[in-house]
Amino acid sequence: MKIVIVGAGEVGTHLAKMLSNEDQDIILLDNDQERLDIIDSNYNLMTWNGSSSSFRTLRDIGVQDTDLYIAVTPYETRNISSCCIAKKLGARKTVARIDSDEFQDQANGEVLRSLGVDYLIYPENLASDEINIALRHNWARYWGELHDGGLLLIGVKIRTECPILDCKLKDLPVTGHNFHVAAIKRNNETIIPHGNDAILRDDIVYFITTAPFVEQVRDLCGKKKRNIRKVLIMGGSPIALRFALDYHEHYHIKIIDLDRDHCEQMAMMLPDCEILLGDGRDIEVLRDNNVFQYDAFLALTDSSETNILACLTAKEFGVPKTIADVENIQFLSQAENLNIGTTINKKLLASSHIFKILLDTDESSAKCLALADAEVAELQVRQGAKITKAPVKDLRLPFGMTLAALVRDNSIEMVGGDTHILPGDFVTVFCLSGSIHKIEKWFG
Repeated sequence: MKIVIVGAGEVGTHLAKMLSNEDQDIILLDNDQERLDIIDSNYNLMTWNGSSSSFRTLRDIGVQDTDLYIAVTPYETRNISSCCIAKKLGARKTVARIDSDEFQDQANGEVLRSLGVDYLIYPENLASDEINIALRHNWARYWGELHDGGLLLIGVKIRTECPILDCKLKDLPVTGHNFHVAAIKRNNETIIPHGNDAILRDDIVYFITTAPFVEQVRDLCGKKKRNIRKVLIMGGSPIALRFALDYHEHYHIKIIDLDRDHCEQMAMMLPDCEILLGDGRDIEVLRDNNVFQYDAFLALTDSSETNILACLTAKEFGVPKTIADVENIQFLSQAENLNIGTTINKKLLASSHIFKILLDTDESSAKCLALADAEVAELQVRQGAKITKAPVKDLRLPFGMTLAALVRDNSIEMVGGDTHILPGDFVTVFCLSGSIHKIEKWFG
């Protein structure tokens, strides 16, 4: 598949790096040669210095043969116009990054589609929704849905009060095969586990299960669900503003920000929220605002380091749920090892949604990159595929992958060693980053 990515900023560069591991034909287009030089020599892709608004440039890179054209510069109007030109020149599918909700309106979306923009990606909106999910399922570190919500991927931090602490997977105290342990994040390493692997303290364990068995997973992990009503936010960032606009009716929200003018603007935009001028990094400010009485603390400034430290402070005050915006990818693993609750990252969220657009030609496979160093794929099995030749235990599948669940005739079941996969099944695969293209070959 030929993919053109416009914009070598944070989202575009991260997406290009991820896709370069997927055995795709990638071109990264930007008019800043310094940005391109940083990525050019280290990854399996082509860089091109040029303007995304230039007909000549787009023809030179062969946009007429492009399967997916992704415009993710920081400028939404440039992204939209570039997608319109690319579509008219022959690009099969186009994706534009936006930074306002005006284009999300259904009528406006229909106009954009008529002009040639097939999909819209709004990272701040994705982050806002992710925060709401984290607050609703506050006992989990990660909550993702596959196959239209029929399958759930749940990541849980294991503490000393956990009933399955130090248990080997083959010895878990369960009677039915109602969930699948897809992966274990230990320190800075993601493990695709086997039966003899044990669950240790401070592991983040990723379960694949279905809605009827969520409580079983929660009880096994020794977790309790809390009712979140009062939310304190540090930093009036675009994510914070988007979350407050979307969910002010669901939560009592207070935002602390350092900028007086910005506070005044937010006060006009958010009459139902409390806006406070102050430094959320200051312990005395947090104490004066009774941070210990809040159900959740969101650190959403532009600084990953500040957000991590602020969440640690909020935890010391006894806040049950904390969420940090960690935009530096290299900090994610370290942040997950600390007691700061949930982390969110716009680049990973945007990549995840773009991967859901990056489908096979019959649009039967969806991929999700919500995790920093692992991939979740939902793949449909083709007729004659290698994966159908024997039961799972006899297939000698590649290292670093596990088959977690399958959907057959709208019925969902966990995959075990005796499972025989059939053509037409939708199979959920959990694997280490960069290995999904090896696995796709097994599915035909």
